[in-house]
Amino acid sequence: MIAFYLPQFHPIPENDAWWGKGFTEWTNTAKAVPLFPGHYQPHIPADLGFYDLRVPEARAAQAELARQYGIEGFCYYHYWFGGGRRLLQRPFDEVLASGQPDFPFCLCWANQSWTGVWYGTDRMLMEQTYSGEDDARAHFTWLLRAFQDKRYIRVDGRPLLIIFDRVSLLTGAPGLCALWRQWARQAGLPGLYVLIVRHQMDDFDPHPAGFDGAVDMRVPISHYAGRRFDHREVAKFEVAELQPGVVHFPCIGPTWDNTPRLGNRGQVYVNSSPELFRETARRALKILADRSPQYQLLFLKAWNEWAEGNHLEPDLRYGHAWLKALQQGVAD
Repeated sequence: MIAFYLPQFHPIPENDAWWGKGFTEWTNTAKAVPLFPGHYQPHIPADLGFYDLRVPEARAAQAELARQYGIEGFCYYHYWFGGGRRLLQRPFDEVLASGQPDFPFCLCWANQSWTGVWYGTDRMLMEQTYSGEDDARAHFTWLLRAFQDKRYIRVDGRPLLIIFDRVSLLTGAPGLCALWRQWARQAGLPGLYVLIVRHQMDDFDPHPAGFDGAVDMRVPISHYAGRRFDHREVAKFEVAELQPGVVHFPCIGPTWDNTPRLGNRGQVYVNSSPELFRETARRALKILADRSPQYQLLFLKAWNEWAEGNHLEPDLRYGHAWLKALQQGVAD
């Protein structure tokens, strides 16, 4: 089980300039308000508090809690915008440099331009660019430091790399994946295991685009009218059926609510529950049951995306209930 991990919980100069001094994801999380009867907001953290990811003890406590419930690694979102431009890099850079926490990890290149869309504006903040082979080489050189870490998650010996968005990369993806695999072998690795995230109800074949498979974040919001969705209905789609000829991995989460970012324009799951999450985990495990252990990967969205409502970290209402449900669903 690998949980996606958001590093947006520490201030950076760019966010200070865009959103105000001291902005982090906690800013949106804490100011959220209920928008209809029964709407659960705000989500207030329990065990770990309003942590700052610059603090090593906070990162260690996260890893300890995840390990306690059987989560076997974090997938850190990684931002490389081209030309060596990175954002929110400090937490992972410190994890890499310090060797702590001693907890497995991999990387997800979140290769999307940053706009204000999640916060109610369409202005461009940081544009994602692709600057040719020299930039691809520079990016790989940086990634290689992570790939060579003993904690890095591998599939049949190959470092696992996830790319978050297929749209802007799809045309050049086969060449980029081929280059990175070539350079990985030249660096003494047996190659790379590269997955692309498939959003919504997308069922495109990732293999011709150069990927080894796909991670299915199947959130079928676009198929429903309105902004409230009964999670009991949505959950039927969260675990995709096996697709002949396509290697794909399930990605499940406890609930969804991005109104802390978007207010009345946000989208909310209602009728989410630990019991429903436990059943979803059971169904996901059935999809993986016949695969060899190296390919039994269950992705979790997410460990700490508080302003989207999909966090496994304990809050004051549910405590450890989501983590316990996940643990039980996998054990059943």
